[in-house]
Amino acid sequence: MSTADLTKKPGEVAAMFDQVSRRYDLTNTLLSGGNASLWRLATVRAVRPRAGERILDLAAGTGTSSGALARSGARVVAADFSKGMLAVGRARHQDNGRIEFVLADALALPLGDDEFDAVTISFGLRNVADPHRALAEMFRVTKPGGRIVVCEFSKPPLRPVRAAYFAYLRHAMPAVTRLASSNPAAYGYLDESIRSWADQTTLAAWLREAGYKQVRYRNLSGGIVALHRGVKPAAGVWASE
Repeated sequence: MSTADLTKKPGEVAAMFDQVSRRYDLTNTLLSGGNASLWRLATVRAVRPRAGERILDLAAGTGTSSGALARSGARVVAADFSKGMLAVGRARHQDNGRIEFVLADALALPLGDDEFDAVTISFGLRNVADPHRALAEMFRVTKPGGRIVVCEFSKPPLRPVRAAYFAYLRHAMPAVTRLASSNPAAYGYLDESIRSWADQTTLAAWLREAGYKQVRYRNLSGGIVALHRGVKPAAGVWASE
């Protein structure tokens, strides 16, 4: 679940996430009908983390997905632009030496070239003012031969599913956020942001434009969410689709 209004300045968006950080995970669980944990499991499986690897979890929030990735023995950099989210994450995972929390802007990552075996972002790319630039940054920090996994809300291909989903966003979601969130107003435009977001094939094309090869996607929960995966070509090697 994400809350950013892309018409706002980055500082305003970060402040908004700060305000929802305290009950962020509870709200996500309720809004997703419990599916958030299933989407996270599918994302971790798509990343295929291995012991000794270095993984960037971008838009990591409170570090829930980072903790799941770190259980493999990988070392995870949990990056986010919200100080409030990072504070909750650091407190929650203070005993986990395999997770490092870093304040970072997806458009200008304070990280080195070719640094990570895998890069992943869940429900965060849609919040970035320039997703193409963010994908270019993710490509830059991915090692040659490394992989990217993007988990994001998408467009259900079946019209009845799409209609029911959009009706839920418009009519039921506000009631849930009033009950669960520490800042219900921050979720007020989630419906619009999902409607205006790229569909599955468009996002796949963006990954290819960034330089990733072997780009594939699969739908979760009828296409409410889609998992995209790609590989950065090894140095000096051209990888066909």
